[in-house]
Amino acid sequence: MSETAPAPAPGQDRHAIRAVVLAGGLTFEREVSLSSGTQVWEELVRAGVDAELRDADAELLPGLAAAPADAVFIALHGATGEDGALRAVLDLAGVPYVGSPASACRLAWDKPAAKSVVRSAGVATPDWVALPHSTFRELGAGAVLDLIVARLGLPLMVKPASGGSALGAQKVDRVEDLPAAMVSCFAYGDTVLVERFLDGIELAVSVIDLGDGPEALPAVEIVPQSGVFDYTARYTPGMTEYHAPARLSDDVAARAAACAVRVHEVLGLADLSRTDAIVTPDGEVHFLEVNVSPGLTETSMFPMAVEAAGHELGDVLARLLALRAGSPRS
Repeated sequence: MSETAPAPAPGQDRHAIRAVVLAGGLTFEREVSLSSGTQVWEELVRAGVDAELRDADAELLPGLAAAPADAVFIALHGATGEDGALRAVLDLAGVPYVGSPASACRLAWDKPAAKSVVRSAGVATPDWVALPHSTFRELGAGAVLDLIVARLGLPLMVKPASGGSALGAQKVDRVEDLPAAMVSCFAYGDTVLVERFLDGIELAVSVIDLGDGPEALPAVEIVPQSGVFDYTARYTPGMTEYHAPARLSDDVAARAAACAVRVHEVLGLADLSRTDAIVTPDGEVHFLEVNVSPGLTETSMFPMAVEAAGHELGDVLARLLALRAGSPRS
């Protein structure tokens, strides 16, 4: 997959960089990534950037060596774009890219580890247990799950300990439904994160750093018809209602913004991120997880937040690329 930008229209602002947008990959989230990458490419072209859309495949490194990019924008979701491995290879090749460094991505990708770091920094997050498949199998599912319910109560949120797009994520209201939910999650990874389910207002709070330090964009409020923002609710038209900016008091909105910036900083993230959070009825903001490669499709929450802030998405993306152009990480 490779598409090259047409020449910008006369008078259109030109950015003196050559950009490559990476999308696709071989994860469960390939189709979402292709949608994000196409949207990014189109926005950059409209902003006057010389951009090319490429897949993360065996042709990528030879292609970058033959025609070096000033900067790469990673629109890959799932492990390929978020666990740090690809970014580590780009570092080895001396290729600059927008986004968080490999080490920070590895930490954010491991949801239980990220929750531990965030909690240690004073940010509230629902209580949880991370359960590897081997423990589930060797100690006996029944005994282990009984202990989890006794500790965390019901309802519970069950999701893979790494991954995105809410693949495998399920709300469990009844103890008899927990074993099947666990088995379903193990299809997406070897470790499951079981956390206390919190009722409240679900938010996506995006953070960008355009050179003056990280700042939160207006929070996006998520209202799924089913009550759970799972894969179906995310990607089925009409299943979820969004409000950008979120319908929050100024005080709660400020705390949600501070939470997202704090998460971005303590996990060592860079350039852009999206924190998912819940505001409970008492107004407390609880961190759920963070995404280092947020969705960038027409219906994704990062673009909604950019628009709510009064920015043009293509301009923001072009500025992020310009800041990274020619500056590979050491």
